[in-house]
Amino acid sequence: MAVNKTDIKDKPRIGLALGGGGPLGGIYEIGAMRALDEALDGIDFNDLDVYVGVNAGSFVAANLANQMTTAQLCRIFVKNEAEVHPFHPEVFYRPAFREIGRRLMAVPGLLASAMGRFVNNPYDQSFLEALTILAQAAPSGLFDNEGLNDYLARTFSMLGRTNDFRQLRRSLYIVAADVESTEAVCFGAPGFDHVPISRAIQASTASPGLYVPVQIDGRYYVDGTLRKGLHASVAFEDGADLVLAVNPQVPIDASAAVRAGSMTPGALTQAGMPNVLAQTYRTMVYSRMQSGIAQYGRDYPDKDILLFEPTRDDAKLFFSNVFSFQSRRMVCEHAYQMTRRDLLARADQLESKLAPYGIRLRRDRLEDDQRTISTSLYGEMLPLYVAKGRRSARDRLSSGIDNVTDILQKAL
Repeated sequence: MAVNKTDIKDKPRIGLALGGGGPLGGIYEIGAMRALDEALDGIDFNDLDVYVGVNAGSFVAANLANQMTTAQLCRIFVKNEAEVHPFHPEVFYRPAFREIGRRLMAVPGLLASAMGRFVNNPYDQSFLEALTILAQAAPSGLFDNEGLNDYLARTFSMLGRTNDFRQLRRSLYIVAADVESTEAVCFGAPGFDHVPISRAIQASTASPGLYVPVQIDGRYYVDGTLRKGLHASVAFEDGADLVLAVNPQVPIDASAAVRAGSMTPGALTQAGMPNVLAQTYRTMVYSRMQSGIAQYGRDYPDKDILLFEPTRDDAKLFFSNVFSFQSRRMVCEHAYQMTRRDLLARADQLESKLAPYGIRLRRDRLEDDQRTISTSLYGEMLPLYVAKGRRSARDRLSSGIDNVTDILQKAL
Protein backbone atom coordinates (compact mmCIF):
# COMPACT_ATOMS: atom_id res chain seq x y z
CA MET A 1 0.00 0.00 0.00
CA ALA A 2 1.51 3.32 -1.10
CA VAL A 3 1.62 6.03 1.53
CA ASN A 4 2.27 9.70 0.98
CA LYS A 5 5.10 10.92 3.20
CA THR A 6 2.87 13.78 4.33
CA ASP A 7 0.48 11.18 5.79
CA ILE A 8 3.14 9.83 8.13
CA LYS A 9 2.88 11.26 11.65
CA ASP A 10 5.77 13.40 12.84
CA LYS A 11 7.74 11.35 15.38
CA PRO A 12 4.82 9.30 16.69
CA ARG A 13 5.14 7.67 20.10
CA ILE A 14 4.49 3.94 20.12
CA GLY A 15 3.64 1.87 23.16
CA LEU A 16 3.13 -1.75 24.11
CA ALA A 17 0.52 -3.03 26.59
CA LEU A 18 0.63 -6.66 27.70
CA GLY A 19 -2.12 -8.34 29.72
CA GLY A 20 -2.10 -11.12 32.31
CA GLY A 21 -2.75 -14.83 32.25
CA GLY A 22 -0.16 -16.38 34.57
CA PRO A 23 2.93 -18.28 33.34
CA LEU A 24 0.96 -19.78 30.45
CA GLY A 25 -0.19 -16.32 29.37
CA GLY A 26 3.41 -15.13 29.45
CA ILE A 27 4.47 -17.92 27.09
CA TYR A 28 1.60 -17.04 24.75
CA GLU A 29 2.71 -13.39 24.74
CA ILE A 30 6.28 -14.33 23.88
CA GLY A 31 5.13 -16.33 20.84
CA ALA A 32 2.77 -13.54 19.78
CA MET A 33 5.47 -10.91 20.20
CA ARG A 34 7.86 -12.91 18.04
CA ALA A 35 5.24 -12.99 15.26
CA LEU A 36 4.68 -9.23 15.55
CA ASP A 37 8.41 -8.55 15.57
CA GLU A 38 8.88 -10.46 12.33
CA ALA A 39 5.82 -9.07 10.56
CA LEU A 40 6.16 -5.37 11.36
CA ASP A 41 8.91 -3.39 9.64
CA GLY A 42 9.76 0.01 11.06
CA ILE A 43 9.38 -0.89 14.71
CA ASP A 44 11.95 -2.03 17.26
CA PHE A 45 10.35 -3.81 20.21
CA ASN A 46 13.41 -3.06 22.34
CA ASP A 47 13.14 0.65 21.65
CA LEU A 48 9.47 1.58 22.05
CA ASP A 49 8.50 4.76 23.83
CA VAL A 50 6.49 3.15 26.61
CA TYR A 51 5.93 -0.35 27.97
CA VAL A 52 3.01 -1.35 30.20
CA GLY A 53 2.60 -4.79 31.74
CA VAL A 54 0.27 -6.44 34.22
CA ASN A 55 0.61 -9.94 35.70
CA ALA A 56 2.50 -12.13 33.19
CA GLY A 57 2.65 -9.16 30.82
CA SER A 58 4.83 -7.33 33.34
CA PHE A 59 7.48 -10.05 33.00
CA VAL A 60 7.52 -9.86 29.19
CA ALA A 61 7.34 -6.05 29.03
CA ALA A 62 10.19 -5.65 31.53
CA ASN A 63 12.43 -8.03 29.59
CA LEU A 64 11.76 -6.20 26.32
CA ALA A 65 12.46 -2.85 27.96
CA ASN A 66 15.65 -4.41 29.35
CA GLN A 67 16.91 -5.15 25.82
CA MET A 68 16.09 -8.85 25.69
CA THR A 69 14.89 -9.48 22.14
CA THR A 70 11.82 -11.49 21.15
CA ALA A 71 14.20 -14.05 19.63
CA GLN A 72 16.05 -14.44 22.93
CA LEU A 73 12.79 -14.80 24.84
CA CYS A 74 11.60 -17.45 22.39
CA ARG A 75 14.80 -19.45 22.65
CA ILE A 76 14.12 -19.89 26.36
CA PHE A 77 11.11 -21.98 25.41
CA VAL A 78 12.08 -23.40 22.02
CA LYS A 79 15.38 -24.55 23.49
CA ASN A 80 15.34 -26.05 26.97
CA GLU A 81 17.63 -23.58 28.76
CA ALA A 82 16.42 -24.54 32.22
CA GLU A 83 19.76 -23.86 33.87
CA VAL A 84 20.11 -20.39 32.39
CA HIS A 85 16.43 -19.47 32.69
CA PRO A 86 14.83 -21.70 35.34
CA PHE A 87 11.19 -22.38 34.60
CA HIS A 88 10.13 -24.97 37.13
CA PRO A 89 7.41 -25.17 39.82
CA GLU A 90 9.57 -24.08 42.76
CA VAL A 91 10.15 -20.69 41.12
CA PHE A 92 6.41 -20.02 40.95
CA TYR A 93 4.80 -22.35 43.47
CA ARG A 94 6.92 -22.40 46.59
CA PRO A 95 4.62 -22.95 49.59
CA ALA A 96 4.21 -19.87 51.78
CA PHE A 97 5.61 -21.62 54.86
CA ARG A 98 5.97 -18.45 56.93
CA GLU A 99 2.41 -17.32 56.25
CA ILE A 100 0.97 -20.80 56.80
CA GLY A 101 2.94 -21.21 60.04
CA ARG A 102 1.81 -17.82 61.33
CA ARG A 103 -1.83 -18.72 60.68
CA LEU A 104 -1.51 -22.13 62.34
CA MET A 105 -0.06 -20.51 65.45
CA ALA A 106 -3.18 -18.33 65.65
CA VAL A 107 -5.54 -21.35 65.79
CA PRO A 108 -5.44 -21.88 69.60
CA GLY A 109 -6.28 -18.23 70.26
CA LEU A 110 -9.08 -18.22 67.70
CA LEU A 111 -10.49 -21.45 69.14
CA ALA A 112 -10.42 -20.00 72.67
CA SER A 113 -12.17 -16.86 71.38
CA ALA A 114 -14.90 -18.93 69.72
CA MET A 115 -15.52 -20.97 72.87
CA GLY A 116 -15.58 -17.84 75.00
CA ARG A 117 -18.19 -16.19 72.77
CA PHE A 118 -20.39 -19.27 72.90
CA VAL A 119 -20.10 -19.71 76.68
CA ASN A 120 -20.78 -16.04 77.42
CA ASN A 121 -23.79 -15.82 75.07
CA PRO A 122 -25.01 -19.30 74.05
CA TYR A 123 -28.27 -17.93 72.64
CA ASP A 124 -26.59 -15.52 70.20
CA GLN A 125 -25.15 -18.26 67.95
CA SER A 126 -24.58 -21.98 67.94
CA PHE A 127 -21.20 -23.48 68.76
CA LEU A 128 -20.63 -24.29 65.08
CA GLU A 129 -21.47 -20.70 64.15
CA ALA A 130 -19.00 -19.45 66.76
CA LEU A 131 -16.34 -21.63 65.18
CA THR A 132 -16.58 -19.70 61.91
CA ILE A 133 -13.98 -17.37 63.40
CA LEU A 134 -11.47 -20.10 62.54
CA ALA A 135 -11.70 -18.93 58.94
CA GLN A 136 -9.17 -16.29 59.97
CA ALA A 137 -6.63 -19.10 60.23
CA ALA A 138 -6.71 -19.59 56.48
CA PRO A 139 -3.51 -18.18 54.89
CA SER A 140 -3.76 -15.10 52.67
CA GLY A 141 -2.09 -17.12 49.94
CA LEU A 142 -0.93 -20.68 49.39
CA PHE A 143 2.33 -19.84 47.66
CA ASP A 144 5.18 -17.37 48.00
CA ASN A 145 6.50 -16.05 44.69
CA GLU A 146 9.67 -14.68 46.27
CA GLY A 147 11.52 -17.11 44.01
CA LEU A 148 10.36 -15.12 40.99
CA ASN A 149 11.73 -11.92 42.51
CA ASP A 150 15.09 -13.61 43.18
CA TYR A 151 15.32 -14.97 39.63
CA LEU A 152 14.44 -11.62 38.04
CA ALA A 153 16.80 -9.68 40.31
CA ARG A 154 19.65 -11.90 39.08
CA THR A 155 18.53 -11.63 35.44
CA PHE A 156 18.26 -7.84 35.54
CA SER A 157 21.68 -7.48 37.18
CA MET A 158 23.41 -8.88 34.07
CA LEU A 159 25.51 -6.60 31.90
CA GLY A 160 23.38 -4.24 29.84
CA ARG A 161 20.28 -4.65 32.02
CA THR A 162 18.97 -2.96 35.12
CA ASN A 163 16.60 -3.62 37.99
CA ASP A 164 16.00 0.12 38.39
CA PHE A 165 13.12 1.79 36.53
CA ARG A 166 15.05 5.07 36.52
CA GLN A 167 17.99 3.56 34.63
CA LEU A 168 15.90 2.38 31.65
CA ARG A 169 16.06 4.30 28.38
CA ARG A 170 12.28 4.12 27.94
CA SER A 171 9.23 4.28 30.21
CA LEU A 172 8.21 1.02 31.85
CA TYR A 173 5.07 0.75 33.98
CA ILE A 174 4.14 -2.36 35.95
CA VAL A 175 0.62 -2.35 37.33
CA ALA A 176 -0.44 -3.91 40.64
CA ALA A 177 -3.46 -3.43 42.89
CA ASP A 178 -3.24 -2.06 46.43
CA VAL A 179 -5.16 -4.56 48.59
CA GLU A 180 -6.31 -2.01 51.15
CA SER A 181 -7.26 0.90 48.89
CA THR A 182 -8.18 -1.31 45.88
CA GLU A 183 -6.50 1.29 43.64
CA ALA A 184 -4.22 0.42 40.74
CA VAL A 185 -0.61 1.48 41.24
CA CYS A 186 1.86 1.98 38.39
CA PHE A 187 5.32 1.02 39.54
CA GLY A 188 7.77 3.00 37.42
CA ALA A 189 5.73 6.20 37.72
CA PRO A 190 7.05 9.10 39.85
CA GLY A 191 6.83 8.14 43.51
CA PHE A 192 6.90 4.44 42.67
CA ASP A 193 10.01 4.28 40.48
CA HIS A 194 12.35 3.53 43.40
CA VAL A 195 10.87 0.03 43.76
CA PRO A 196 13.05 -2.64 42.10
CA ILE A 197 11.57 -3.88 38.81
CA SER A 198 11.75 -7.47 40.04
CA ARG A 199 9.73 -6.63 43.16
CA ALA A 200 7.12 -4.78 41.11
CA ILE A 201 6.71 -7.84 38.87
CA GLN A 202 6.38 -10.05 41.94
CA ALA A 203 3.53 -7.82 43.16
CA SER A 204 1.82 -7.65 39.78
CA THR A 205 1.82 -11.45 39.40
CA ALA A 206 0.54 -12.16 42.94
CA SER A 207 -2.88 -13.59 42.08
CA PRO A 208 -5.21 -13.32 45.13
CA GLY A 209 -5.66 -16.56 47.04
CA LEU A 210 -2.85 -18.21 45.13
CA TYR A 211 -0.02 -15.94 46.28
CA VAL A 212 0.61 -14.04 49.49
CA PRO A 213 0.21 -10.26 48.92
CA VAL A 214 3.57 -8.57 48.39
CA GLN A 215 4.59 -5.94 50.91
CA ILE A 216 6.23 -2.82 49.50
CA ASP A 217 6.84 0.28 51.63
CA GLY A 218 4.27 -0.81 54.19
CA ARG A 219 1.51 -1.47 51.65
CA TYR A 220 0.29 -4.80 50.27
CA TYR A 221 -0.10 -5.47 46.56
CA VAL A 222 -1.61 -8.18 44.37
CA ASP A 223 -2.34 -8.89 40.71
CA GLY A 224 -3.13 -5.69 38.78
CA THR A 225 -5.79 -7.41 36.64
CA LEU A 226 -8.16 -6.96 39.57
CA ARG A 227 -8.65 -3.45 38.23
CA LYS A 228 -8.25 -3.96 34.47
CA GLY A 229 -7.23 -6.77 32.17
CA LEU A 230 -5.24 -4.40 29.96
CA HIS A 231 -3.92 -1.05 31.16
CA ALA A 232 -3.39 0.52 27.73
CA SER A 233 -4.64 3.86 29.10
CA VAL A 234 -1.36 4.11 31.05
CA ALA A 235 0.52 4.15 27.73
CA PHE A 236 -1.88 6.72 26.25
CA GLU A 237 -1.48 8.95 29.30
CA ASP A 238 2.29 8.73 28.81
CA GLY A 239 1.83 10.19 25.32
CA ALA A 240 1.66 7.06 23.14
CA ASP A 241 -0.13 7.65 19.82
CA LEU A 242 -0.29 3.97 18.90
CA VAL A 243 -0.50 1.09 21.37
CA LEU A 244 0.05 -2.51 20.35
CA ALA A 245 -1.73 -4.75 22.86
CA VAL A 246 -1.61 -8.49 23.51
CA ASN A 247 -4.22 -10.12 25.73
CA PRO A 248 -3.78 -13.87 26.34
CA GLN A 249 -6.56 -14.09 28.92
CA VAL A 250 -9.63 -15.12 26.91
CA PRO A 251 -12.36 -17.44 28.26
CA ILE A 252 -13.07 -20.60 26.32
CA ASP A 253 -16.34 -20.86 24.41
CA ALA A 254 -16.79 -24.57 25.15
CA SER A 255 -19.43 -25.15 22.47
CA ALA A 256 -17.31 -23.49 19.80
CA ALA A 257 -14.22 -25.41 20.99
CA VAL A 258 -16.10 -28.71 20.70
CA ARG A 259 -17.23 -27.82 17.18
CA ALA A 260 -13.64 -26.84 16.30
CA GLY A 261 -12.39 -30.19 17.58
CA SER A 262 -10.04 -28.71 20.19
CA MET A 263 -12.10 -29.94 23.14
CA THR A 264 -14.38 -32.84 24.04
CA PRO A 265 -17.91 -32.24 25.41
CA GLY A 266 -17.92 -31.65 29.18
CA ALA A 267 -14.12 -31.45 29.41
CA LEU A 268 -14.17 -28.05 31.12
CA THR A 269 -16.41 -28.94 34.04
CA GLN A 270 -14.97 -32.44 34.38
CA ALA A 271 -11.44 -31.05 34.73
CA GLY A 272 -12.08 -29.97 38.33
CA MET A 273 -12.23 -26.79 40.36
CA PRO A 274 -9.01 -25.09 39.14
CA ASN A 275 -10.20 -24.97 35.52
CA VAL A 276 -13.70 -23.85 36.50
CA LEU A 277 -12.22 -21.06 38.61
CA ALA A 278 -9.85 -20.14 35.77
CA GLN A 279 -12.76 -19.92 33.34
CA THR A 280 -14.71 -17.73 35.77
CA TYR A 281 -11.76 -15.41 36.36
CA ARG A 282 -10.99 -15.13 32.64
CA THR A 283 -14.62 -14.26 31.95
CA MET A 284 -14.62 -11.41 34.47
CA VAL A 285 -11.30 -10.00 33.27
CA TYR A 286 -12.26 -10.32 29.60
CA SER A 287 -15.59 -8.56 30.11
CA ARG A 288 -13.87 -5.60 31.78
CA MET A 289 -11.22 -5.52 29.08
CA GLN A 290 -13.80 -5.32 26.30
CA SER A 291 -15.48 -2.40 28.07
CA GLY A 292 -12.09 -0.75 28.46
CA ILE A 293 -11.25 -1.09 24.76
CA ALA A 294 -14.56 0.59 23.86
CA GLN A 295 -13.83 3.36 26.37
CA TYR A 296 -10.39 4.04 24.85
CA GLY A 297 -12.10 4.99 21.59
CA ARG A 298 -14.12 7.63 23.43
CA ASP A 299 -11.36 8.90 25.73
CA TYR A 300 -8.57 8.93 23.12
CA PRO A 301 -10.26 9.54 19.76
CA ASP A 302 -7.03 10.65 18.07
CA LYS A 303 -5.04 7.61 19.18
CA ASP A 304 -4.96 4.00 17.96
CA ILE A 305 -4.89 0.63 19.69
CA LEU A 306 -4.35 -2.68 17.93
CA LEU A 307 -5.33 -5.73 19.97
CA PHE A 308 -4.11 -9.29 19.45
CA GLU A 309 -5.54 -12.24 21.39
CA PRO A 310 -6.37 -15.96 21.05
CA THR A 311 -9.63 -17.14 19.51
CA ARG A 312 -12.23 -18.40 21.97
CA ASP A 313 -12.68 -21.77 20.24
CA ASP A 314 -9.13 -22.95 20.87
CA ALA A 315 -8.79 -25.02 24.06
CA LYS A 316 -5.15 -26.00 23.48
CA LEU A 317 -3.91 -23.07 25.52
CA PHE A 318 -6.42 -23.59 28.32
CA PHE A 319 -5.43 -27.16 29.18
CA SER A 320 -1.67 -26.97 28.61
CA ASN A 321 0.82 -27.91 31.32
CA VAL A 322 3.05 -24.88 31.67
CA PHE A 323 5.85 -26.89 33.32
CA SER A 324 6.14 -29.41 30.50
CA PHE A 325 8.83 -28.31 28.07
CA GLN A 326 6.94 -29.85 25.15
CA SER A 327 3.75 -28.02 26.17
CA ARG A 328 5.60 -24.72 26.52
CA ARG A 329 7.11 -25.12 23.08
CA MET A 330 3.67 -26.00 21.68
CA VAL A 331 2.02 -22.96 23.27
CA CYS A 332 4.78 -20.63 22.08
CA GLU A 333 4.55 -21.99 18.53
CA HIS A 334 0.74 -21.96 18.64
CA ALA A 335 0.66 -18.32 19.73
CA TYR A 336 3.15 -17.47 17.00
CA GLN A 337 1.04 -19.09 14.29
CA MET A 338 -2.27 -17.72 15.61
CA THR A 339 -0.90 -14.18 15.60
CA ARG A 340 0.49 -14.63 12.09
CA ARG A 341 -2.92 -15.78 10.85
CA ASP A 342 -4.61 -12.87 12.58
CA LEU A 343 -2.17 -10.40 11.01
CA LEU A 344 -2.74 -11.84 7.54
CA ALA A 345 -6.52 -11.94 7.92
CA ARG A 346 -6.58 -8.27 8.97
CA ALA A 347 -3.76 -7.19 6.65
CA ASP A 348 -5.70 -4.55 4.68
CA GLN A 349 -7.11 -2.96 7.82
CA LEU A 350 -3.81 -3.10 9.68
CA GLU A 351 -1.80 -1.60 6.82
CA SER A 352 -4.03 1.46 6.75
CA LYS A 353 -3.69 1.81 10.53
CA LEU A 354 0.07 1.28 10.64
CA ALA A 355 1.11 3.28 7.59
CA PRO A 356 0.80 6.73 9.26
CA TYR A 357 3.27 5.51 11.88
CA GLY A 358 5.83 4.46 9.29
CA ILE A 359 5.24 0.77 9.94
CA ARG A 360 5.00 -1.72 7.08
CA LEU A 361 3.40 -5.15 7.20
CA ARG A 362 5.61 -7.94 5.81
CA ARG A 363 3.03 -9.96 3.88
CA ASP A 364 5.75 -12.11 2.32
CA ARG A 365 6.64 -13.51 5.74
CA LEU A 366 3.01 -13.95 6.76
CA GLU A 367 2.19 -15.81 3.55
CA ASP A 368 5.06 -18.27 4.09
CA ASP A 369 3.10 -21.26 5.43
CA GLN A 370 6.33 -23.18 6.10
CA ARG A 371 7.57 -20.61 8.60
CA THR A 372 7.82 -21.65 12.25
CA ILE A 373 9.46 -20.15 15.31
CA SER A 374 12.44 -22.46 14.83
CA THR A 375 12.94 -21.52 11.17
CA SER A 376 12.49 -17.85 11.97
CA LEU A 377 15.07 -18.02 14.75
CA TYR A 378 17.68 -20.19 13.07
CA GLY A 379 16.82 -20.35 9.36
CA GLU A 380 18.00 -16.81 8.69
CA MET A 381 21.31 -17.64 10.39
CA LEU A 382 21.86 -20.80 8.31
CA PRO A 383 23.66 -19.06 5.40
CA LEU A 384 26.11 -17.59 7.92
CA TYR A 385 26.75 -21.01 9.43
CA VAL A 386 27.16 -22.56 5.96
CA ALA A 387 29.59 -19.85 4.89
CA LYS A 388 31.48 -20.21 8.14
CA GLY A 389 31.56 -23.99 7.68
CA ARG A 390 32.94 -23.61 4.15
CA ARG A 391 35.62 -21.24 5.37
CA SER A 392 36.53 -23.67 8.14
CA ALA A 393 36.72 -26.54 5.64
CA ARG A 394 38.96 -24.48 3.34
CA ASP A 395 41.14 -23.51 6.29
CA ARG A 396 41.46 -27.14 7.42
CA LEU A 397 42.26 -28.26 3.86
CA SER A 398 44.85 -25.52 3.44
CA SER A 399 46.39 -26.39 6.79
CA GLY A 400 46.48 -30.07 5.85
CA ILE A 401 48.22 -29.37 2.53
CA ASP A 402 50.78 -27.18 4.30
CA ASN A 403 51.49 -29.98 6.81
CA VAL A 404 51.94 -32.57 4.05
CA THR A 405 54.28 -30.21 2.18
CA ASP A 406 56.37 -29.73 5.32
CA ILE A 407 56.65 -33.49 5.86
CA LEU A 408 57.70 -34.13 2.24
CA GLN A 409 60.29 -31.36 2.34
CA LYS A 410 61.78 -32.79 5.54
CA ALA A 411 61.78 -36.28 4.11
CA LEU A 412 63.63 -35.09 1.00
